Amino acid sequence: MSIEPGTLYVVATPIGNLEDITRRALEVLAQVDVVLAEDTRHSARLLRAYRIRTPTESLHDHNERRATPALIDRLRAGQTMALVSDAGTPLICDPGYHLVSCARKAGVKTVPVPGPCALTCALSVAGLPSDRFCFEGFLPARRAARQTRLTELTSEPRTLIFYEAPHRAEQCLSDLASAFGSDRFASVARELTKVFEEVVSGTLSELLEWSRSSDDHRKGEFVILVGGAPAAARREELGDGERILRVLLEELPLSKAVRVAARLTGIKRNRLYERAVTLAQPFGSE
Repeated sequence: MSIEPGTLYVVATPIGNLEDITRRALEVLAQVDVVLAEDTRHSARLLRAYRIRTPTESLHDHNERRATPALIDRLRAGQTMALVSDAGTPLICDPGYHLVSCARKAGVKTVPVPGPCALTCALSVAGLPSDRFCFEGFLPARRAARQTRLTELTSEPRTLIFYEAPHRAEQCLSDLASAFGSDRFASVARELTKVFEEVVSGTLSELLEWSRSSDDHRKGEFVILVGGAPAAARREELGDGERILRVLLEELPLSKAVRVAARLTGIKRNRLYERAVTLAQPFGSE
């Protein structure tokens, strides 16, 4: 393949097993002028494994905004660059958003080189609905903020996906069980594609017991997936809001009925809209 001058390539790299990299990714990494790495020491291991000698430069959370203007100037002058993170697809809970955003605004061509991503890897083997899902990334580190966010997600019908650090995994599972109910089905994937890869499924209470049963179960990076809220639970949460919504839908267009119902009940508009669409297809049917 040929590398185009003045192009920023966003390159996905393995999340564990170094063999999980595409031929195209290797060709890009070998041919660009520089590899922008979240941690150059970490990326050096991958580059050495494939005998790639392209120079690397650091681009991480602490220097990205400062470094971006000069990088854009170099790209516009014709340099080619590959952006990589420590593992997986850049920008997915990793640095790179500011650079990519500025590059596109500056008219710099940005090209994705797809590959591994922990969230899709975990979702593919979790045994949970995968047609629609909601990626939340890392929850707040402070417990009060984390519990507040989980409360906002209790009626989310899609499969929920979270990343979590090993030292907070057990507490996260405990908070999930408290917010969603201990019998909500979920899955934990840790050390994906690595030697000690493990994917465990069960209710949140079962997964919490599993995490407490061995110190090994609290090691490695975690992807936690939780089944969406059952339809009955979502209807129950609406309470009088659904009754009001039904009445309004008899007199008003759907969008206006939702807007008025949200003002009257305090229930979030997107939650009411979701229910209104169901009620209107056709009106009153389930």
